[in-house]
Amino acid sequence: MDTIRIETSGGSYPVHIGKGIRTKWRELIDDYASYSSFFIITDEAVEAHYLSSILGEEKLSYFIVPSGEESKSFEQYHQCMTALLEAELDRKSCIISLGGGVVGDLAGFAAATYMRGIDFIQIPTTLLAHDSSVGGKTGINHELGKNLIGAFHQPAAVIYDIECLRTLPDREWRSGFSEVIKHALIHDETFLNWLVDRRKAVQNYSDEELQFMLKKGINVKGAIVKEDERETGVRAYLNFGHTLGHAIEAELGYGKVTHGEAVAIGMIFALRMSEEYFQTKLRMDELRIWFESLGLPVAVPRELDIMKLLQRMKVDKKAENKSLKFILLKEIGTPTKVSIDDEAALKLLKKSVERSV
Repeated sequence: MDTIRIETSGGSYPVHIGKGIRTKWRELIDDYASYSSFFIITDEAVEAHYLSSILGEEKLSYFIVPSGEESKSFEQYHQCMTALLEAELDRKSCIISLGGGVVGDLAGFAAATYMRGIDFIQIPTTLLAHDSSVGGKTGINHELGKNLIGAFHQPAAVIYDIECLRTLPDREWRSGFSEVIKHALIHDETFLNWLVDRRKAVQNYSDEELQFMLKKGINVKGAIVKEDERETGVRAYLNFGHTLGHAIEAELGYGKVTHGEAVAIGMIFALRMSEEYFQTKLRMDELRIWFESLGLPVAVPRELDIMKLLQRMKVDKKAENKSLKFILLKEIGTPTKVSIDDEAALKLLKKSVERSV
């Protein structure tokens, strides 16, 4: 088992990464905290695979949401809070988030707002959650935009069992791998080359390769969170590919495309924009072909209206005064935030749609 410590302004917490460690969650937690009770939040798919291994012989209360992005909603948040209140959790209770990014965001937001904030622990079950389970961003969606309602609330610990990844469908593997690639692009070209050189689908990685990859990605995330916990500066770099990605998710309708698929399109778009903006070469064509070989989409879906996408991007959290802000790369590993005018963005959006024809 590997353990990484995530440092924040309010303290630090461990991220444990290993095989089979989900069944040891209680002893891992008891090493540093004492809680009056635990409450598990999970989804229907994860319940079938892993809830019983977390419960063990304990009789813990739990709440199960439907699987999918649609569960990051006011309705599910309300039902979740009702379940917490009915279970009579107190301020010394702890919520366990068992699932992927959707469950983690919802459970974290519930923890952040129940009695003005109680502890929660992440037990991620997806590759995508290696990004979302670390850093303290929690929240729910609104029909006008993704993650616009939420709070910063750091977990008390993250227990990442790589065994849980082995039941993921191929599409979820690809979706999570997109965020791994993002961490490499914004921080570490050597790590990017390591990923490209594997020349195989991520679901075919060995346990050792998976553990190394997760450790690298989480270390990138942790270093940025340490420097800028509340996204007032460099943490915005983690949004590389997300400006367009979030707009695509919202415009298609949540759940029609995975988060990682949308971010993959956004990253290729941002690489193309970076090359034009800085008049440089960033391996965009090579990386686009690699993305396609992995089964990741690289172009804006034809059914989307580029003017509507533009407007969506202007209400994104990263926009300022309704002007477009993108995270671009001066070179691989060197991100920066720039303002892009509407005309330039529309021109590149049109090119991206044409590539999908």
